[in-house]
This record gives sequence, C-alpha cells and structure tokens, in this order.
Amino acid sequence: MANHPFSAIDHVQLAMPAGEEATARQFYRDLLSMNEIAKPAGLAARGGCWFESGSVQIHLGVEPDFRPAMKAHPAFRCYDYDSLIARLRAAGVETRPDETIPGITRCHISDPFGNRIELIQA
Repeated sequence: MANHPFSAIDHVQLAMPAGEEATARQFYRDLLSMNEIAKPAGLAARGGCWFESGSVQIHLGVEPDFRPAMKAHPAFRCYDYDSLIARLRAAGVETRPDETIPGITRCHISDPFGNRIELIQA
C-alpha cells in the first residue's frame, strides 16, 4: 500500500427534495451539460438521479427532511470556465465570484435546491 490510502473521489452526494428529479435534470444535465447515468436497480426506487462528466460524478439523493448544503460543497474544475459562467448567467443563475485565493479564478453557484457548488477555472 502506498503512503496515501486513496486514489480519487469516486463521487459526491448532495441531497434534494422528493419528486424534484425533473428540476435536477434541467440543471445538471441541461444547464451544466452533465450526462445522466442510471442508478442501480436496487437504488432507483429511492428517487434522485446521478450525473457524470468525465471522471466527475454527482449523486443526488432524496432526503425526506431536506436542507440544502450551504457551506459543504463539491468543487468542479471547468475546462471552459468563461463559457459555462456565461451560460449560467444567461439562464438566470447567480454566480458569486470568490477572489480570496490568489491566482485562482473561481465562483460559487447554488443548484435549484440551494446546494452550494464551487466552479474553478482549469
């Protein structure tokens, strides 16, 4: 075993309210251009949806007492950051630039459920 036990993050899970899969698809699939991937049959009955882009996976799981993750968040490196930000703004998504790390271009957005997501220029 190497001196570090992990090789990568397999996926990040965020919560979503029940019955909002269409809203999740509009945001993650249609706006962020992620591909929806099928949930395993044993998990599909729970609701929610899974998405991927390259090796990045985000799993949205239904939480009965849903509260958005407003501090904890995934951070995605973006190949075409400027185009993505322009597309998000055109769709009415608020982008909150964060210049607190010198030399890093990044911002925060919220998904339709209020979950925080960080976008970083690759």
